[in-house]
Amino acid sequence: MLKTHREFFNLFLSLFFILGTFFCVAQEKQDTYIPLLSYLSELESRFTIKFSYVDKDLEAIRVIAPNSKDLTAILKDLEVQSQVIIQQLNERYFTVTMTTITVCGTVLNYLENGLEGADITILEENIATITTSDGSFFIENIGPKAILKIKYLGFKPYFIAADQLTSTSPCKKIWLSPIYQELDEVIVYDFLTTGLKKQQDESILLRTANFGILPGLIEPDVLQTIQALPGIKSIDETVSDINVRGGTNDQNLILWDGIKMYQSGHFFGLISAFNPYLTDKVTIIKNGTSAAYGDGVSSVIQMVSKNTLSDTLFGSAGMNFISADVFGQIPITNKVGFQFSGRRSITDFVNTPTYERFFDRAFQDSELMDQNTNDVIDQKEDFYFYDFTGKLLYDINEQQKLRFSFISINNVLDYQEENSTTSETTKSTLEQTNLSIGANLESQWNADFLTRVNIYYTRYNLDSDNKVSNSVQELSQRNQVLETAVQLNSSYTFSSLLNWENGYQFSEVGITNFTNVTQPPFRSNTKGVIRTHALFSELNYSSYNKKLWMRAGIRANYIENIDTFRKVVIEPRVNMAYTLLEAVKVSFQGEFKSQTTNQVTDLKQNFLGIEKRRWVLADENTLPITQSKQASIGISYDKNKLYVGLEGFYKFVKGISTLTQGFQNEDQFNGELGQYTVNGLEFLINQKTRTLSNWFTYTYNNNRYRFNSLTPSNFPNNLDITHTLTLASTYTYQNLKLGVGLNYRSGRPYTKPQEGSAAVNTNTFPFVINYQNTNSSRLPDYLRADVSLLYDFKITKRIKATMGASVLNVFDQKNILNTYYRLNDANEIETIENLSLGITPQISFRAFF
Repeated sequence: MLKTHREFFNLFLSLFFILGTFFCVAQEKQDTYIPLLSYLSELESRFTIKFSYVDKDLEAIRVIAPNSKDLTAILKDLEVQSQVIIQQLNERYFTVTMTTITVCGTVLNYLENGLEGADITILEENIATITTSDGSFFIENIGPKAILKIKYLGFKPYFIAADQLTSTSPCKKIWLSPIYQELDEVIVYDFLTTGLKKQQDESILLRTANFGILPGLIEPDVLQTIQALPGIKSIDETVSDINVRGGTNDQNLILWDGIKMYQSGHFFGLISAFNPYLTDKVTIIKNGTSAAYGDGVSSVIQMVSKNTLSDTLFGSAGMNFISADVFGQIPITNKVGFQFSGRRSITDFVNTPTYERFFDRAFQDSELMDQNTNDVIDQKEDFYFYDFTGKLLYDINEQQKLRFSFISINNVLDYQEENSTTSETTKSTLEQTNLSIGANLESQWNADFLTRVNIYYTRYNLDSDNKVSNSVQELSQRNQVLETAVQLNSSYTFSSLLNWENGYQFSEVGITNFTNVTQPPFRSNTKGVIRTHALFSELNYSSYNKKLWMRAGIRANYIENIDTFRKVVIEPRVNMAYTLLEAVKVSFQGEFKSQTTNQVTDLKQNFLGIEKRRWVLADENTLPITQSKQASIGISYDKNKLYVGLEGFYKFVKGISTLTQGFQNEDQFNGELGQYTVNGLEFLINQKTRTLSNWFTYTYNNNRYRFNSLTPSNFPNNLDITHTLTLASTYTYQNLKLGVGLNYRSGRPYTKPQEGSAAVNTNTFPFVINYQNTNSSRLPDYLRADVSLLYDFKITKRIKATMGASVLNVFDQKNILNTYYRLNDANEIETIENLSLGITPQISFRAFF
């Protein structure tokens, strides 16, 4: 319902209770246009009737209020003004539907040849088709105000109103303009620390076995390590909320042994859930993604565990102030081996300084820490996490290799609270799990032809329960994701210069969101399933002199939500590199990508206020398929142990909702649809010697939203960090490694309430906060210094060991990560500040055998 109508209705309701003797609305004659939806609501109150309609069909229609007191005359007048059909079902109920039209057209290129297979989409509706062999199309029963989007590979998208294509003979001709693109090049380097390499396609490769040291890190935590790279940060200091070039965490495709992961963190995001010592390599792709990858409009983070057999047993065990873990590989036969890893927190056995800092950081905004009462409260919390993995390696023969992988991740919290004054007890439980299994078969049929088959199943659950003993109220919530997928890849090598890859991928994703409240009674159980069929093909080319490298491909997705829509999404990809001079290379990457799963953010302190994000599916109504376009161009120099890289990028993402972006003002629950645009610059300079590595990184982002239904419609993104700088050094002397670093970034945007008495709107029930313009304020700048130290030594000839110590936020800087506002029981505004980790020590010991 429109805001203007709500204000009118509240005023009318107040008069009703004051007068108490009659029910009427006085309407003055006016010649100004008013929203049709608002006027229909007025008619419902005046004549005690009910209209049934689809909000989005009528929300843009405005009419002049008819000058009549007769309902029949009023409805006929509205039909004439707005081109709607109003039909009476019975004495009280009416339906309001849009007048529909039939459209047709012929899509042509500049030579007037028909374009077969052009994608015709009706925006804001679940209607799509493709053109026939002569380029023509024909669509029935669409609204006259609908907008058609016409797409064809290699041509610019074309938009046209439906009322310009009304069915006539001959149909209207539509000429598409071709797209002209200039492509450029790429590079490969060791930089920052050992084990980090920049590859030819501009992706970053992390080899955990060769990993050195980074400031604040004494273990190669995968998702913490990648945040040392330009353009990759976590706005809230977690590994479960990684922002790549201004995108949200759910826009990252995280793969473990080819399996899509829906949970990535322990301790509610403060620790990576993946064992870094069993992980062999990690690839991070920000742009120019291979056509073999779907999902992840912001990035791909691909982790691969050790994949080769060993004829000897090897492994490692270690402990730090948070957890203990073990991993190993056991040779069973000369063709079969088994890998395993396990990790469990020690936090339910002993409290360490690290645990206390992590606990305060994770739970600072939950009911565990929200004790605004003078009563005596006894609290007891039991928190722990664990993960374990297994992998069976079977070399069938020299040409075929079969692998089975398994991973389980679990976070458990039990919280009990007893009020000694009132004898009231509360019990809350929260469990977050991810269970995945997969199989991979690689076959080398001959020297030139290779195939891979990858199959997996993954299940994610987020379950919470809250029970109060002296009341009938119970709250239960569930979020479950089930995904099954199969991918077939083939690779054919024509020569040392040219390779051709093709493939097919099928995935089925089902998501359930369940909520049950006993007082007041409320129950919701939503389920959805999306199936995606994708075909992809790409060529890899390298020139004879190795100066030019290029990868170009295309991915075609057929996406089907079994309840709401079917859609074809075409995604071209390109990645190029060219060596200008001996030490100078330039690169260009471009891609179209899409994804059908997103995380909505629940900010009503559900899930104990800790894990507020729930996975949901696109339905093309309340939440469309998220689609992105990205292009970047870079230049780099590497000579005499000096690396300098500069890259500019542009990214456009549409199909986002205020529910998925973490708004914390009046827009957070509206579900408005919009888009964001990011343009930025990433700079890195790294000077290396045999023992010393110094680097400086700088990232500039201009990240802005556009939501046409909000006012203002254009404003800074919630993740708009304009400036980010890192200054760091690592030093190695024999068995000793030392890392120090300083991280700075400008403050994130947030929204303040209005000043004075205007801050609270008392004309609504419940009262709400009146805010200033969205994201019109900025938090203070963020500054943190970290240090780390590692020492390697031998226990025996076969057993090596490492001891490490680190301190995060050495100077105990008070950094505000987020600020938002809420009303307390007295309807007074409370300011909530989420603070970063304070000074946080960590000590570890690890033995390798």
